[in-house]
Amino acid sequence: MDDSIQIGSRGDFGLWAIEVAKQIVGEEGFELARAARDGTEEDVRVAGNALGQAITNALMEVYDGLLNEAPVDAT
Repeated sequence: MDDSIQIGSRGDFGLWAIEVAKQIVGEEGFELARAARDGTEEDVRVAGNALGQAITNALMEVYDGLLNEAPVDAT
């Protein structure tokens, strides 16, 4: 997620989510599949944790973006 995008609608968010999911599955999902096929239980655990962390990072990135764009209460 190196590129900054502007999410202005639900549709924009949906497109962002699809692209991020494809990227995460392409990278981390492949590693999990390879670990499941060729690795030990520890390899599967590590790859599964990396997949979960990638998902968490993507969600936190969009949450942080929402906070940065939130209007400041001037009361």
